[in-house]
Amino acid sequence: MKTTTLGKTGPQTSVVGLGCMGMSGMYGPADRAESIATLHAALDAGVTLLDTGDFYGMGHNEMLLGEGLANVPRDKYLLSVKFGAMRAPNGAWLGYDARPKAVKSALAYTLQRLRVDYIDVYRPSRLDPDVPIEDTIGAIADMVKEGYVRHIGLSEVGSDTIRRAASVHPISDLQIEYSLMSRGIEADILPTTRELGISVTAYGVLSRGLLSGSFNTGAIAASDFRAHSPRFQGENAERNMALAKALQEVATERGMSATQAAIAWVVAQGEDIVPLIGARKRTQLSESLGALNKTLTAEDIAHIEAAVPADAVAGTRYAEQMMAHLDSEKRG
Repeated sequence: MKTTTLGKTGPQTSVVGLGCMGMSGMYGPADRAESIATLHAALDAGVTLLDTGDFYGMGHNEMLLGEGLANVPRDKYLLSVKFGAMRAPNGAWLGYDARPKAVKSALAYTLQRLRVDYIDVYRPSRLDPDVPIEDTIGAIADMVKEGYVRHIGLSEVGSDTIRRAASVHPISDLQIEYSLMSRGIEADILPTTRELGISVTAYGVLSRGLLSGSFNTGAIAASDFRAHSPRFQGENAERNMALAKALQEVATERGMSATQAAIAWVVAQGEDIVPLIGARKRTQLSESLGALNKTLTAEDIAHIEAAVPADAVAGTRYAEQMMAHLDSEKRG
């Protein structure tokens, strides 16, 4: 497995990471034994970056990883953890809390659930509009000084917030959605991260499964958050599945699956972009890792982008509105 470095001062990592969210029910029911087997298969394949969040399954995901990694040497993997999102007992989203004391409290619980002494990359899951980003990053920096955190990352923030955060402490990477169907960061955010020497850990590289070539809207469980996403509804879903079919045709011509083409496209965008493969089954992981054996030519990339034009994706209005609010801290 090839490696790269997250940002100028971040850790060395495999060129792809494993996104573990789906192992805790965010896409419907998941199998515990298969999830742990997938985790081990990823490690065996050389994947070192494991991404989780303390709110995935209200702590379930961290406990699952803690169990699965119990006998794995700590220097064989990197833990990237998001914090700050608040959830109710029924799973409802309540907002974000990134106050300095909340940062340190969340970290304390995370360390216990993951059964480790430190987190490799710790990051606020979203911008707390009531807390200056400088205060949040300053609190994480305190934890770096005390040895509980090694590096600081960001998630789902805009250019202004990235610059302000980086003025407090070096930032290793920004985690944000990026795929053939989600290219909003290219206009402003990606140029900013590149200017500052900050990597991007890209999630949603298969656009929540739409680009996998096997997506079925009728199979979405009620507990699956995609059931409420405009991109997966009615005519939007039909239009997007047509784009996915076009991608499949292009991929087949080049001896790969749609999944591999979508991941290979993200990999081809630069060494500073590390795709997070959201596999919860070994079969999914194996197919996705096959993308690393595919080297796209300029012609391949042109054909792939023609199959899925950024302006042809349906249901993006909500995503565009969210992008516009990534720097929405209250000023006073």
